[in-house]
Amino acid sequence: MPDKPSRSNLMRLFMLRTVMILFLLIIAAILFSLHIPLPKLPIALAMTGMVLLNVISLYRLKRNRAIHEAELFLQLLADVCALTLLFYFTGGYSNPLVWMYLLPLSVATVTLKRSRVLLLAGLMVVSYTLLVFYYQPISHLHMHFINGRSLDIHLVGMWLGFVISAGIIALFVTGIGQNLRESDLRMAHAREKVLESERVLALGTLATAAAHELGTPLSTMAVVTQELLHDYPQDAQLKTSLEILQAQIRHCKTILTSLSSSVGQAKAESGSPVDVYTFLLQTLHRWQDIRPAVKVEYQCASTLQPPVISVDRTLRHALINLLDNAADASPEKIAVHATWLVLDDSLQLHVDIRDFGPGLSANASKKLGTPFYSTKAQEGLGLGLYLSRLIFQRFGGSVTLSKHPQQGTLTHIVLPLDSLILRVNHDRTA
Repeated sequence: MPDKPSRSNLMRLFMLRTVMILFLLIIAAILFSLHIPLPKLPIALAMTGMVLLNVISLYRLKRNRAIHEAELFLQLLADVCALTLLFYFTGGYSNPLVWMYLLPLSVATVTLKRSRVLLLAGLMVVSYTLLVFYYQPISHLHMHFINGRSLDIHLVGMWLGFVISAGIIALFVTGIGQNLRESDLRMAHAREKVLESERVLALGTLATAAAHELGTPLSTMAVVTQELLHDYPQDAQLKTSLEILQAQIRHCKTILTSLSSSVGQAKAESGSPVDVYTFLLQTLHRWQDIRPAVKVEYQCASTLQPPVISVDRTLRHALINLLDNAADASPEKIAVHATWLVLDDSLQLHVDIRDFGPGLSANASKKLGTPFYSTKAQEGLGLGLYLSRLIFQRFGGSVTLSKHPQQGTLTHIVLPLDSLILRVNHDRTA
């Protein structure tokens, strides 16, 4: 909700005004019980006005409409008018509850612009000053006798006012300040997301340009490889090597074609429905076609039937990137363990990829996953883990790296499957 901070501030103002109304009612009841004459009609009018303000606030909070700063200012201004009316008929500046002027001002300080705060403060000063000269005095307010003892009601009211005001400011005004800090934090996160999106857009543009530029040398290599096969048909060892090279060239062309055709197209992100078990096997087989020399210890265990999901092409690429990182750190073998289970009422896929390399240093653990940081010296661009994290986060998942207790690095992937399953159901009913 775009105006969530304003709605929260209006809610706190509603609660603060409710406490003020209850407090004034209790004080009025006590004074009436002590037979101190108070003007009933002006008090009733002031209290009714504050109650009506609360009714309006409650109505606005229930309506799904934007709440602007001007509305908060007008409500605080109405509170000042109601308090001024109340104080005028109950002793003016000598009323021990005159401290209540500070409550609307405290709220205004943390919710309104400086110009409106200054305007509200000026109106309060003018109102307080006028109450010094114009007010209706109340008799028997300063002294009253209870069981033969004198009681200075004015001083008691000042003490009670201090206690109540301290509690109200601590509970409500600090809450508004916390709300503003949370709003600033959300804005900072939003700015980070915008910067991240700009990075991804730049990477997408760079990848598209690279795809076009790499097409020509790949075509040249394919022609040269075919000519070598034609010229040396009797060399079995050379033929085997050239066939492997041809397969790798075809794979590179497939990747480039997919990249060129899918950038900016939403339909390239959604694939055909397939169960999770098959998706993982297909991804591993495709990856092993690229890295046949790496031995994979694969385990897949779950007590649940494999759910059918709509496979997103970017998810497959993200998983292959993480497998590549593990294989680069451990060229001999890696271990992959996958399972799907229900946690916190959500069906989740958990994949652990373990390499048997040297593990992560303390410095690498802090920087790994940031753009263009790599532990592969001159061989890595530092984008694989970064992009994989972005892709999994896009679907509500996460990628975390940690040092394995025995040896190497453990990459833990968590992917919620509920949204992908809903996609399948939507596709089938469409």
